[in-house]
Amino acid sequence: MEKTLFQKIADKEIPAAIVYEDELCVAFRDIAPAAPVHVLLIPRKPIPSIAAATAEDAELLAHLMLKVGDIARAEGIEASGFRTVLNTGDDGGQTVPHLHIHIIGGRSLQWPPG
Repeated sequence: MEKTLFQKIADKEIPAAIVYEDELCVAFRDIAPAAPVHVLLIPRKPIPSIAAATAEDAELLAHLMLKVGDIARAEGIEASGFRTVLNTGDDGGQTVPHLHIHIIGGRSLQWPPG
């Protein structure tokens, strides 16, 4: 299976503005930000989407969710609020087949999104 763009970023084959990384995940700035802060958090494990995650991924998924808060604090958006988005599949707006969490903030966000 060919590596996705995000897997190549995690493997340091493609440069990115990395804001956090550990042995399980990598967070980097979105190249087309929807807000002043727009970070993508990905697992190093190549899971195609949240729908493809299995019970064996439970610990990894919990780790990712905890890192969302850490990244929001580090980016200075925890107190004002932020949006966490997981797009899944074509109709859900997923454009890269590698599970990724959008952490978006730094301005007032409307619902529903435009």
